[in-house]
Amino acid sequence: MVNAYHIKTIEVEKYQIRYYDNFNSSLNLPPVLLLHGLGGSADRWTQVVPYLSGKYRLIIPDIIGFGYSEKPHVEYTVDFFINFIKKFLNLLNVSDINIIGSSYGGLLALEYAIKYEAEIKKLVLVSPAGMMRYVSTTLKHYISAALYPTYENVLRAFQEMIYDSNMVSEESIQDFINRMNLPNSKYAFMSTLMSFNDHPKLTDRLKIDIPTLIIWGRKDKVIPVRYAKKFKIPNSKIVLLDHCGHYPHIEKIEEFIRIILKFL
Repeated sequence: MVNAYHIKTIEVEKYQIRYYDNFNSSLNLPPVLLLHGLGGSADRWTQVVPYLSGKYRLIIPDIIGFGYSEKPHVEYTVDFFINFIKKFLNLLNVSDINIIGSSYGGLLALEYAIKYEAEIKKLVLVSPAGMMRYVSTTLKHYISAALYPTYENVLRAFQEMIYDSNMVSEESIQDFINRMNLPNSKYAFMSTLMSFNDHPKLTDRLKIDIPTLIIWGRKDKVIPVRYAKKFKIPNSKIVLLDHCGHYPHIEKIEEFIRIILKFL
């Protein structure tokens, strides 16, 4: 779990949002927003925090509808999430920000950058969603785990999502089970997934002038690495990690941090 000392709550449009923020008024650290993926939480970034917290102000929300933030009965579209992120950052009075987004959080980071390009310094997309228009077998298993969060279903999905299945922890399994059994969790998950069918294609909207780093595991079974080359962002670089699945920031933490620090 991320350091409990820095866990806070904030009301965004009447909804309670849980987030991590190591803000220190005596330090003028450049801000980095980290966005988790579908069905995730701020705790997906736990391993990143110790490496970056001394150099950056880390802002890591449980995105509305997920984690331990409130889960209203609304339509969870990309536009809904982008508006949420904008209001969230405005409340924190944060500008000129770097964004790191994983999986669906990568799609949100990119869409936010497209809409608010002038506010973004650098962009990191980690195995981002947005280009794949079919449901991979591993993603199907993850969806099943979210809808029917038994220990066996979650274990199978998590083991398939990373390269080394031995890295799946009991804590991560139980936390996912607990979160998916919260009121409206399954609804928010499926509403987000289903709304993607109507989401406009990214292909013709990637003309942003933001330095962008794309990181992908070569053994990603959720969103296969072949989709990396479809993110044709002008000022971008792709880095592929060997022996790595869908979560480079968990599976290859030291290599991930080295790449991130060099880029930022």
